[in-house]
Amino acid sequence: MNVLLTGGAGYIGTHTCVELIKAGHKAIIADNFSNSSPKAVERVEEITNTKIPLYKIDVCDKEAVEKLFSENKIEAVIHFAGLKAVGESCAIPLAYYRNNIDSTLTLLEVMKKHGVKNFVFSSSATVYGIPEKVPLVEGMPTGCTNPYGWTKLMNEQILQDAANADEELSVVLLRYFNPIGAHESGRIGENPNGIPNNLMPYITQVAAGRLKCLGVFGNDYNTHDGTGVRDYIHVVDLAKGHVKAINYAQEHKGTEIFNLGTGVGYSVLDIVKAFIKANKIEIPFEIKPRRAGDIDECYADPTKAREVLGWQAEKSLEEMCRDSWNWQSNNINGYD
Repeated sequence: MNVLLTGGAGYIGTHTCVELIKAGHKAIIADNFSNSSPKAVERVEEITNTKIPLYKIDVCDKEAVEKLFSENKIEAVIHFAGLKAVGESCAIPLAYYRNNIDSTLTLLEVMKKHGVKNFVFSSSATVYGIPEKVPLVEGMPTGCTNPYGWTKLMNEQILQDAANADEELSVVLLRYFNPIGAHESGRIGENPNGIPNNLMPYITQVAAGRLKCLGVFGNDYNTHDGTGVRDYIHVVDLAKGHVKAINYAQEHKGTEIFNLGTGVGYSVLDIVKAFIKANKIEIPFEIKPRRAGDIDECYADPTKAREVLGWQAEKSLEEMCRDSWNWQSNNINGYD
């Protein structure tokens, strides 16, 4: 199957690209490299021994997307492209709404013109807002605490409405929890611009000496140690979930929603301690004020993905910590 990965040069996109190719699919990547590097695609080609068509375009640019579809027989789309930092979304909400929603609308319009009927969307556990209880189940109420989350939830609604209007359209909404880790080769991994917004690259950059100290945002949450609790999943497990989603989309119509998580919650300090234990490296940290939009705890009930997709996370927290450091220690400055 020919699969277009928008934002395919990014962290989750590159790992998904590897797993798609391993499963026998063909990948085409579209990325504007606003938070990624073309070198990441070269590394994927190296890992898979496969040449990957790469388009440097903004997915909001309808003319550019139209050209891509005209030049390739696209059969499915996995839509990763989008702005993704919770804190930043609170500071520049209009940019998030414009970019994240326009890109989805553009893709759906071009897909309709070219008769492409399979769409997998990179959604987020942030759509659950402040949950009344955990673990989180797909049928629970939704609502968001920040503009980033709202763009995900709005896109989910747009995609469900599109599928309701077109009985041939298959939409799979994947609600991610917190991906960490890297490919076991150490050739691809998370490589954020500037100071990381996510925990693990912040930890690894401190370990590598790029940053002096880890900032822990808040220690007064209602959790076992006061720091926020999240469901951390190895990015390779997450990538394999996308392969299962593509296969599911081929065989089913309409919309289906799946949590992709482990079902286990770890606090920020739990992750710091696990990293120190796995890699024998001390991580200095300091407590800082809470970030806007963050919540106490969030972890998945992954039962539906296991029962319907035949997918479940397999890699341990130790592997997540070890693979994260393997990537960073072999690429101190990322892809630069």
